[in-house]
Amino acid sequence: MADNVAKFFESVGNFFSGGDQIPWCDRDLIAGIEKEVADAQNGSPDHIFKECLMRLSWALVHSRHPEDVQRGIAMLEEVMRDPTKAPLEVREPLYLLAVGYYRSGDHTRCRELVQQSLMVAPDWRQALNLKKMNEAKIKRDGAIGIGIAATAVGLLAGGIAAAVARKK
Repeated sequence: MADNVAKFFESVGNFFSGGDQIPWCDRDLIAGIEKEVADAQNGSPDHIFKECLMRLSWALVHSRHPEDVQRGIAMLEEVMRDPTKAPLEVREPLYLLAVGYYRSGDHTRCRELVQQSLMVAPDWRQALNLKKMNEAKIKRDGAIGIGIAATAVGLLAGGIAAAVARKK
């Protein structure tokens, strides 16, 4: 019985929290990667520096801190401005941008970016999983919004009915 109650509350918690499986990154890891980027900036080959920047952007969009996520989004948008990138080179930045927008709550932009990354690699499981989680989050948010709206309409109708009944 206790297990069933625990499962019920866990499922309710997951419904409202989103319960995604995207990994989180802590500030200590971000600080370590920032040090790598600083070191790579001083004399390392260009491809090493770019790899370090991609690792940093990955860590930032997977952070629990909104300011880190926004920093990661800005870095990745800068990467995407390079028109010379081959389709396979944009796959990862597109996906990471989608993760950043998912984390920041912009699910419409996340949906667009996931679709773009799936156009490059249609069978990419990470992108397919993010698409599924994003769509579920949009549905959950819609259901919660409808519930709130229905409650507000019910309260308004009840208030009007009470006011009309009082006048009679």
